[in-house]
Amino acid sequence: MNLLCIDVGNTRVHAGVLCDGRVVWQCAIPTAEAADPVKGLGPRLVELAGSPQRPAGISFCSVVPAATAALQPILAATGWPLFHLTWEQCERLGLPLDYPQPEQIGQDRLALAFGILGGHGAPAVAIDLGTAVTFDVINRRGAYAGGIIAPGLALMTRYLHEQTALLPELDPNDLLVSAGIGTNTIEAMKIGCATGFAGMIRAILDQLLEELRRRGEGEVKVVATGGSAGQLPRAWLGEIQFDPNLLLRGLEETWQRKQRQR
Repeated sequence: MNLLCIDVGNTRVHAGVLCDGRVVWQCAIPTAEAADPVKGLGPRLVELAGSPQRPAGISFCSVVPAATAALQPILAATGWPLFHLTWEQCERLGLPLDYPQPEQIGQDRLALAFGILGGHGAPAVAIDLGTAVTFDVINRRGAYAGGIIAPGLALMTRYLHEQTALLPELDPNDLLVSAGIGTNTIEAMKIGCATGFAGMIRAILDQLLEELRRRGEGEVKVVATGGSAGQLPRAWLGEIQFDPNLLLRGLEETWQRKQRQR
């Protein structure tokens, strides 16, 4: 069956129709415009309703409460069954939360955990390289065990621009350069951001894996997703799996688990 999965993030709303884990339709809209009657998600859903990719239901998560409130009437108006992933659902769906205050866990991070359980197995670390970079741990018994949050690449490039008088704002998706030493301001900034970003990821991941080894978790899978994943060194491919649709697959997994309960 086709299922519409929607991730409402701080920067954008990413929606995709999945059929047995395969993305057959997708779109991305700035979160600030998501409820706009012309440029937002509503018109896309009207088009989708008349297409071969028409979904039988919706599974979504959100980390922006105001956007959630604005989008829920739009989603309900489709008439498609609607499932909203929250921390209260997780235990019943097979994801124990080894976390003292589970209400603080972002719904996107929970969706990633379900994506790991459904497609990769545990123990594992999910790295989401979005507006913020999140590292989420699913331990060997399949429980969410916490993680780490760090600034994302877009925040790094924006901060350099906003906190200085003369440095321009960079496109975080255009940082690849061939030189190792910058010979102009733009090149120097690109090298600094790209190298610093990769170094931050490496340092956090090494520390995290060392802690998991200390806890006796054994061999841990590492799965990366998110818009900045392409900035990671290709040399890491042997140890890190890249799954660009991990979060959407996690939302599909939660829907399937919910249906099996019925």
